[in-house]
Amino acid sequence: MNPSTTPTARRRRLGTELRRLRERAGLTATQAAKLIGGNQARISNIEAGRYGVSADRVRTLACHYDCPDQALVNALASMTGERRRGWWEEYRDVLSPGLLDLAELEHHGHALRTAHTSGLPGLLQIREHALEIFRQVVPELTQPEIEHRLSFRMKRQAVLHRDSPPPYQAIIHEAALRMRFGGPDVARQQLRHLLAMGEHEHITVRVIPFAAGGYPGAGQHIYYVHGPAPRLDTVQLDQSHGITLLDAEAQLDKYRRVLERLENLALPPAASRDFIHTIVKTP
Repeated sequence: MNPSTTPTARRRRLGTELRRLRERAGLTATQAAKLIGGNQARISNIEAGRYGVSADRVRTLACHYDCPDQALVNALASMTGERRRGWWEEYRDVLSPGLLDLAELEHHGHALRTAHTSGLPGLLQIREHALEIFRQVVPELTQPEIEHRLSFRMKRQAVLHRDSPPPYQAIIHEAALRMRFGGPDVARQQLRHLLAMGEHEHITVRVIPFAAGGYPGAGQHIYYVHGPAPRLDTVQLDQSHGITLLDAEAQLDKYRRVLERLENLALPPAASRDFIHTIVKTP
């Protein structure tokens, strides 16, 4: 099998988890290869996401690695065998790999949770709001770059409208709600869109008002994507240099606790809707 020149985020994550299981078992790549009648290069390519691997091979490796978590093994096996590339691949040569990884994570996510303190979640933005954000990027984007990012963001939103969409919870600080990207008319349209999206059964929008005071992770955007097993969750952070994906156990635990604290500070959904309505009516 020829190695993949552009392994997907899903395949890379599968390889990473197999490597972690092998290392916990105290085996080298060479030792693991002997257990399945292969060579060290094959194991290394699987763990790097360059080679695909079958569900049966994943189960065999997990057995040799003495993995006691059958739910995790089943989840890893479910990550194999997908040959068809997603819609995001059409942007492979025009957008950063991190953005494509994000779309792939959302597509396969079992639940999505996000917390925003200085901006609105991309999945809940209207076109006019998103356009103004891209116009403010430094260094300035070219018109084709703006158009690519805008169409990509709009296509990402389809994850919330498909059959059996994942549960989605957005915690938004009052500061983000009061920013007027595109002027007051666009701002009101955007807030009305948030209210409309919050009416969907699978979407929850909650607000942290200024009155709540301080909170953990102030100024930081957190996006938590739940995988088929807790061990396969991923945290996405926006950094000045681009998108960062975190999946170490300590990192996942940290951001789960941060989100729990933010949820405790946020208004309930009904009170959040009333709060947003009040801002809409503000001149």
